[in-house]
Amino acid sequence: MDRKDEIIRLQMDVINQMTRNNLSRIADDLWGPAVSRPVSNTPVPTTPVAPQQPVIPVAPVAPVAPVTPAQPAAQTAAVPAEAQEEKVEPPEDIEDLKKELHEYIGLDAVKTEVESLINLVTVQKLRKENGLPVNDLSLHMVFSGNPGTGKTMMARMMARIYKSLGILSKGHLVEVDRSGLVAGYVGQTAIKTGEAIQKAMGGVLFIDEAYALSNRGGNDYGQEAVDTLLKAMEDNRDDLIVIVAGYTELMKEFVNSNPGLESRFNRFLYFQDYTVDEMMDIFDMRCQKSGYTLADDAKDVLRSLLALLSLDIEGFGNARGVRNLFERAVSAQANRLATETDITREKLMTLTAEDIRAAEGAREAADNLEEEMMKAPQARPLELPRDDECATC
Repeated sequence: MDRKDEIIRLQMDVINQMTRNNLSRIADDLWGPAVSRPVSNTPVPTTPVAPQQPVIPVAPVAPVAPVTPAQPAAQTAAVPAEAQEEKVEPPEDIEDLKKELHEYIGLDAVKTEVESLINLVTVQKLRKENGLPVNDLSLHMVFSGNPGTGKTMMARMMARIYKSLGILSKGHLVEVDRSGLVAGYVGQTAIKTGEAIQKAMGGVLFIDEAYALSNRGGNDYGQEAVDTLLKAMEDNRDDLIVIVAGYTELMKEFVNSNPGLESRFNRFLYFQDYTVDEMMDIFDMRCQKSGYTLADDAKDVLRSLLALLSLDIEGFGNARGVRNLFERAVSAQANRLATETDITREKLMTLTAEDIRAAEGAREAADNLEEEMMKAPQARPLELPRDDECATC
């Protein structure tokens, strides 16, 4: 071996030693001091090579012991399998749901449509089980009608029905409106809508006043929410039902505004306003559930009042208005009894004509106050620049 080869060999030995020392320090940082781990003392062979083709060998690294079930990694928390699985209630019997459906006050046309849909889905399921061809069913729905006509209640019932029929895995209802889907800045609406969709997976996503997503114009982000929604409906058709709701004419415009909406929402349920008799039945039902009875003279006053309020049924709110009227009557009764000394069980249970008149007076006062507040000048909210408007953000 000449002098030149000897110099190369010595250089390689120095490089090997430096490499082993560096890797050893790295191993100490990662896995602890060297006393707690095996260290290989096997020398690294160094074969003299030509100067024009130097090779730097790498020292072996101490092996890491594999993680076994008996020795879980410290950074991995042991979580019971039961805690990882969300508890899902078993599906209800479809016949029990049909019985409950028909116990609802009013909604005769809606009940007929829902039962027809139940029959269609049931038969399609049987055909599939028997190897017969079935058509793809679009089960997304449009609920249209005035406020308080039972749209949210029926959406919740549809979630339970779909779960009973094996269409949905959870059968829960997630209710949102425009504010729950649309954000104020570029890129955030898709994220916000996606979160609502994820929360509704396995159940029904109920979008109230859905027409508000498409009638703002300009640089509004409602269309981004619609696009995200349409894609999710296509990708998750087996375990997600979307129901959109709102005023009849506005919902027609909303669905017709987008070909994707037209193709996916082809089932329309129209919720008619409640009649005076049906609103009387709703008030009576609330009395029974809460332990109250109507005095005979109170029934006449209530019927006359409901007949008058039904002339502006949209403003009154149908069943919602009846519920509010009942709650105000209960408050009026409490105020009346507070001035009496001899309070019997019967008095505690009875709503009088005086209570109904006082409830109407409270309703009018609340409406007047709301109108005055709407007329009052409002402070202009602070408007933050959007991403596409901010030149310095």
